[in-house]
Amino acid sequence: MSEYPSTKQRFAGGTSMAAAVIMVTVGIIQFFQGIAAVAENEVFVVGVEYVYKFDLTTWGWIHIVLGAVVAIVGLALFTGAGWARVSAIIVAAISILANFLWLPYYPVWSLVIIALDIVVIWAVSTWNPERVETREY
Repeated sequence: MSEYPSTKQRFAGGTSMAAAVIMVTVGIIQFFQGIAAVAENEVFVVGVEYVYKFDLTTWGWIHIVLGAVVAIVGLALFTGAGWARVSAIIVAAISILANFLWLPYYPVWSLVIIALDIVVIWAVSTWNPERVETREY
């Protein structure tokens, strides 16, 4: 095994730091999206009736809580701690599920968030911070 990290590990490490930034940004935006849903129900237009339809106020509170949790875990991900990495994967998976169910209300944004959550899961699950060592001259 080489003393230098592989290109894949360097890329995954950089992407994991980008994933932390993405998680913080998405968390803040989801938080504000939840506030918009709670405060003003006329902001969102609902087309087709779905089986899993919730009241917009309920969805607003779900997005407020989820946004806060995503942002906090994103901040913790900057440390590279194992618990933060596991939490990031779990929270991103929950965010994918919530945004899938949010599709009838805001389809384009939901698909963007789902794609970003997939990038976060990939980056965090492939990054191995123990293998990335500093070079000494």
